[in-house]
Amino acid sequence: MDRIERIFNKCRDENRAALIIFVSCGFPNLPTSEEAIERAIAAGADIIELGMPFSDPMADGPVICASSHTALQNGANIQNVLELAARVRSKHPEVGLVLFSYMNVIFHYGIDALCAELKRIGTDGVLAVDLPLEERGELMCACRDNGLHLVPLVSPATDRAREEQITKDATGFVYYVSVRGATGVRDALPEDLSARVEELRQISPVPVAVGFGIAGGDSARGVAQIADGVVVGSAFVKKFFGEQSMEEKLASAQALVAELSANMRKLA
Repeated sequence: MDRIERIFNKCRDENRAALIIFVSCGFPNLPTSEEAIERAIAAGADIIELGMPFSDPMADGPVICASSHTALQNGANIQNVLELAARVRSKHPEVGLVLFSYMNVIFHYGIDALCAELKRIGTDGVLAVDLPLEERGELMCACRDNGLHLVPLVSPATDRAREEQITKDATGFVYYVSVRGATGVRDALPEDLSARVEELRQISPVPVAVGFGIAGGDSARGVAQIADGVVVGSAFVKKFFGEQSMEEKLASAQALVAELSANMRKLA
């Protein structure tokens, strides 16, 4: 049993969903993003998505786009993100770590070389947000050769037949994108979310996590009732904008994760 499987099994035994927090690595700077990860873990995050900054983050909304732009301006790159991941892993052997990236970055580093380095560090998987089903073979093979999960994405635009193709060989967990469009906090989640997630859970051989649009405890509580995992990104990253001191921002982000964590328990 690997780390991701242990995490979801533990959460199931505790009658709750897993809490997955996306951190924009390098924003507002590398040391602060590392401290943000530490605060998120302390507040109850089960899995951290290590957001690799990219110049053209097409799946992301304004908050994460702006954070990526700032991170790149501050010198964030895949090498120092990997070094950050190694430090986090050495301190937190029980926490899941998934690299969230675009394929341009992965290709530039080298698929085989990156997967080998992720294995050496002790990272658990890769989520390549712009990788279509038809082109995932090379990265999937490299992940499997190195004991990594390639986390697939399914969206509201994915039909049943394609869902079955995407999830057939899935390991780790499946990421269900709850809304059409880019990342970002939403006032409300789709009315058919419960039905879509239930359909996907019937198909998927692995747990299903839901992300995009989750604003805080209330929306997280609803998603936790229907999914195996809840992913929060923009709401967390947004805490690092504004005029407050860095300590105030870190405290606010940690408080958000604590609020989310308190709403992971399943009511039935």
